[in-house]
Amino acid sequence: MTFRIYLSVLLYWLATSATFSQVVQPPPVRKRPAAASLAVRSDEALNRLFQDLFPVQSEGTDYQAVFDNLAQLYSHPLDLNRASRDELSATLLLTDRQITSLLTYRETNGDLLAVAELQAIPDFDVPSIQRLRPFVTIRSGTFTADLPSPSDKYLIARYGRTIETQKGFTEAIPGRSGTTPADQLPLRYQGSPGQWYVRYRNSRPGVYSIGITLEQDPGEAFRWNPATRQYGIDFISFHAQIQNRGRWRNVVIGDFQQQIGQGLIFSAGFSLGKNAETILTVRRPTLGGRPYTSLTEYGYLRGISATYSLASKLDLTLLAARNRRDANIAAGKTPLDESVVTSFLTSGLHQTSSDLLDLRSVVETNLGGHLHYHTQQFQLGLTILQTDFDTKLQKRDLTYNNYEFAGRQNLVIGFHAGYAWRNMNLFGEVARSSGSLTHSGGIGGVAGVLTSISRKLDVAILARHYNPNFHSFYANAFGEGSRTINETGVYGGVKYSVYRKLILSGFVDWFRFPWWKYLVDAPSGGFDYLLTSTYLPDRQTRFSLIFHDEHKEKNQPGSKTTPKEVVGTTHRSLALTADYTVAPGLTMRSRLQAGTFGYTSSTTSSAGFALMQDATYERGRLSLSGRVALFGTDDYDSRQYAYERDVLYAFSFPAYFDRGVRHYLLVRYQADKHLDIWFRYARTDLTNQPDIGSDLDLIAAPHKTELKLQVRWRF
Repeated sequence: MTFRIYLSVLLYWLATSATFSQVVQPPPVRKRPAAASLAVRSDEALNRLFQDLFPVQSEGTDYQAVFDNLAQLYSHPLDLNRASRDELSATLLLTDRQITSLLTYRETNGDLLAVAELQAIPDFDVPSIQRLRPFVTIRSGTFTADLPSPSDKYLIARYGRTIETQKGFTEAIPGRSGTTPADQLPLRYQGSPGQWYVRYRNSRPGVYSIGITLEQDPGEAFRWNPATRQYGIDFISFHAQIQNRGRWRNVVIGDFQQQIGQGLIFSAGFSLGKNAETILTVRRPTLGGRPYTSLTEYGYLRGISATYSLASKLDLTLLAARNRRDANIAAGKTPLDESVVTSFLTSGLHQTSSDLLDLRSVVETNLGGHLHYHTQQFQLGLTILQTDFDTKLQKRDLTYNNYEFAGRQNLVIGFHAGYAWRNMNLFGEVARSSGSLTHSGGIGGVAGVLTSISRKLDVAILARHYNPNFHSFYANAFGEGSRTINETGVYGGVKYSVYRKLILSGFVDWFRFPWWKYLVDAPSGGFDYLLTSTYLPDRQTRFSLIFHDEHKEKNQPGSKTTPKEVVGTTHRSLALTADYTVAPGLTMRSRLQAGTFGYTSSTTSSAGFALMQDATYERGRLSLSGRVALFGTDDYDSRQYAYERDVLYAFSFPAYFDRGVRHYLLVRYQADKHLDIWFRYARTDLTNQPDIGSDLDLIAAPHKTELKLQVRWRF
């Protein structure tokens, strides 16, 4: 034990360039980095992480929700001495082999004394420690057990808008003769063209969190009108959370989500789907209740969630929530027929008079519970959720809706389990739904394994099955589709380190849809595979290649038959990326991506490409990053997606299509330890179109300019 302490102190000294005496004396150890300095490192590291996680677009992934939840997870560095297996897994930075090694090391040797001590743990190499370091810390241990975790208090304000005038903000509809008074237009945005956002948060990791978020989208009116369920600001989100108060593990009042099991009943936005990270994103961690801080205006619960420790390894969570949801309501065909909900709306936009008709028109009530037994190696959970609506749900009478939920009440009951043995992690969940009407007795199931066969080879296998009549409104389990319904599939992923500078990975996924889908008038199926290679010649340079090939079935365009003829489609994409440092503080990223899309019944296909050059310069308190992109696509089917850096807690993943040039510049200036300022300018110029956008977002010019200003004050 004495040798280990000396080794840890030496590693810490080497990592921080401190003197030996500065490390071992208690006072210097207590002088931890301030919360602001920790956040500065995490902001930049978070951007780099998202560039790696989202190199290609995946259908069905809610990127905004993923970004918001991971940003929340990384807002406070994780304590390596107290983090559970699921919390370590949720970082998406550590393999199961590394997590097992860390937990074993902690159990054998006690708490870590410094982050640099990771170098003494088997399976941890310098690159993985460097990637992990901005997101972890040591807040407990020999020298720090008496120190409280740092609090984080900040206020963020943001304003953004499109400079050009969009059709929805004009006084008359372009293309019509004469002018029409604004209040007589069939559709027009009710508010101003600017978007503004304010967030306040006061939190201390593992202790408490209080926050409120206010947001007004472009075109939304600031109006107090209870008759249309408008109460000033369009979107208000709030929460108050306390943690680890005796047996009360976690209590959240206000807006929250639950991350439980593999997402068959509750999923809090940790679903990255199929992407270039072929192993770590397959299994979902069980993190329990989490405050909701996203700007996505659906998919969260508003009420109370409380987790109580019945025993040291057994927790009980109870929740109750009542939300108003945007929905289309159709009147009955006769006066005796009741009105029904035909669809829920998830855009969160309330810009026009027709949007306001659907605003918060349905009351949804949720009651649920989760009983969870857990150790470091094993966990078992029972989950129950009952959802009630004040208006009957009944989708349109179309064949592909035959198995959709109908009625007012839905009950979902599920079991999830996980077992970590050596370098293998087994996990699974099964659930059954039952509604108040027919077609609601479906079953959903997920089972998988992650294993490190050797230090160089990791493998993931996952099988899933979701009946067409499996209904779970807050589910987001692994799958090809955007919803956890009507799907069967098997996924296999692999990652192999040829040697420390070259990593190869890939996946293959086979899937089948037993019943019809929207724009697919028959049971259908397909498969896709992805291959990646990453080469790191040195610490400043990285090259990567990604190839994705997807085969699915869709309705034949222009088909005159009933039902429509279903044919195969092929979507291929290739991305080449180079990251390199050209001077101290100046890093560059060059990227070429291209793709094709076509129907097997046609001899032609559409093609598209995007060529991007990024640059980031950091010096002192100033950070500059930008991009120039040249793109061209035959149509929307061959569009190209690319992650763009944005202001803190904002996410940008636009689709590049048509032909043109896009560029942006992001400036961040840290005025002092309290004040940070961001400014973002982005512009798209099309060369093959006379205008840009569609419907009410149409701009009568071939360019679009976006400005965004954000400030953060840390208390």
